[in-house]
Amino acid sequence: MSDELSPDQYRSEADGVFEAMLARVGEGSPRPRLEPTRRVVELLGDPHRAAPVIHLTGTNGKTSTSRLVEAILTAHDLRVGTLTSPHLERFTERIRIDGAPITDEAVVRNWLDIEPYVGMVDAELETAGESTLTFFEVLTVLAFAAFADAPVDVVVLEVGMGGEWDSTNVADAAVAVFTPIDLDHQSRLGRTVEEIARTKSGIVKPGSAVVSALQQPVAEAVLRDAAARMEGTIAYEGDEFAVLERQPAVGGQLVSVRGLAGEYRDLVLPLFGAHQAENAAVAIAAVESFLGAGTVPLNPAVLAAGLAAAASPGRLQVIGNDPAIVVDAAHNPHGARALVAALAESFGFDDLVIVFGSLADKDARGIVEALAPTGARFLITPVESERALPAEELGEIVADVVGPERVNLYETLDDALDDARRWADSAEDERTRGILVTGSIVLVGEAMAIAEDREWGGA
Repeated sequence: MSDELSPDQYRSEADGVFEAMLARVGEGSPRPRLEPTRRVVELLGDPHRAAPVIHLTGTNGKTSTSRLVEAILTAHDLRVGTLTSPHLERFTERIRIDGAPITDEAVVRNWLDIEPYVGMVDAELETAGESTLTFFEVLTVLAFAAFADAPVDVVVLEVGMGGEWDSTNVADAAVAVFTPIDLDHQSRLGRTVEEIARTKSGIVKPGSAVVSALQQPVAEAVLRDAAARMEGTIAYEGDEFAVLERQPAVGGQLVSVRGLAGEYRDLVLPLFGAHQAENAAVAIAAVESFLGAGTVPLNPAVLAAGLAAAASPGRLQVIGNDPAIVVDAAHNPHGARALVAALAESFGFDDLVIVFGSLADKDARGIVEALAPTGARFLITPVESERALPAEELGEIVADVVGPERVNLYETLDDALDDARRWADSAEDERTRGILVTGSIVLVGEAMAIAEDREWGGA
C-alpha cells in the first residue's frame, strides 16, 4: 500500500477492510473457542503479549468502565490501546489509541500485515472441517496488531461476549475487571446468573488482580472462588473500595470515592447516573491495582484530570436540544432500570416519549417492563440489523406490557424522530418534554448519525 494515498482513499480502503470482515460469521454468533485466535497471534509473533492487559467483562457498564480506565491511564501519561464493542457509528471506534479511534491508515497498514496469516489459519480450519475465523476473532487480532504496532504501554481490553472462550481471552490479564453481572445472552453464556458468572470468570489468570463491582451473591461467590483458585487477589466494591457520596451537577455529577489505597473527594464525572459513579469507582480501583498493586494512592490532581476528560458516547448522551433528545445504549433489563433511575435524577422530564427498537436475541419484554414506569409513549421503529426484532412483533410485546394506547409504529427511525420532535415542540404549558432513544446500541448509533447530520445540537 502506497504512503501517498489521500485521506479519502485511506477511508475507502479501511471501509473495504470492514466489509471483508463483515463477510465472516458475525459477532452475534461467536464460536466458543480460543485456538484459532491463538494460532494467528502466534504466527504474528504474539502481539497480544506486547503490553500488559487490563481485561474487562460483565453484563452492563463494560464500555463505560473501559473508557474511564483509559482516561485515567492517559492522564498518567501512558499510551493506551483500548478495544471495545460494538461501535455506534463507525467500526474504527472499537480500536482506540491515545484516546482516539484508530486511523484509517493504521487500519489498512495493520490489515495488510495480518491478512496473510488470517488466510493461513482459515485454510487450516477448513482442512480440519471447522469454520473459518469469525468477524470478532479477526477484529481481535487486528486490535492486538495495531496496539503492538503503535506501540502502547497498556491495553484496556473489553470482551466481546462472555469471557472464558471469548477471543480476547488469549491475552493474560494483569488486572481482571468485572462490572455488574446479570442475565443476557443466556443461550450462549448460561441460563442463570451463576452460570454466566462462571463463563465470565474465565478471564481470571494465574496471579491476576481481580476488581469487581457489587454483584449478586451467586456471582460474587463465583468470582471469589476464581480469584482463590488462580492465587490472585480480589478487590470487591463495598469492601475494599466504594462510592462514598455523589451529587448531580451540570453535565454530570460530583463523586467521592474510597479507593484501594486512597480517598478521592469531589471528582468531576461528566457522566450521569449512580451506575456511572459506581463504574468510576471500579475504574479507579482497577488503575490502582495496575499502577501500584493497590497499595499506592493515585495523584488526586491527575485522577481528577482523567475523570474530567472521560466520555462514554451513547450512554445517557444528549444529542439534541430544543427539544431535548437523549440516547442510551441500554439493551437489557438491568441496564434499562439504571437508565430510568438516572433519567429521573438528572433530567426530570415532565413528559417523555421513547423511540424504541430491539434485537431479536434481547429480552425486549424485560426492557419494556423496566421502562414502563416512566409513563412514556413508545414509538416503535425497525433496527438496521439482520438480528433485529421486526417492528410489528416488538409493537405487540410493548402493547402487551403498557397498553396499545401508548404504542405507535413507524417504518423508519427518521419518521419516529420527526414525530417525537413535533410532539415535544407542541407543548402548550410549562411542562418539559423529552425524547429518549434506547433499546439497541445499533439504534442509538443511527440516531446519533441523524442528529449530527441535521445539526440538532447536543453533546
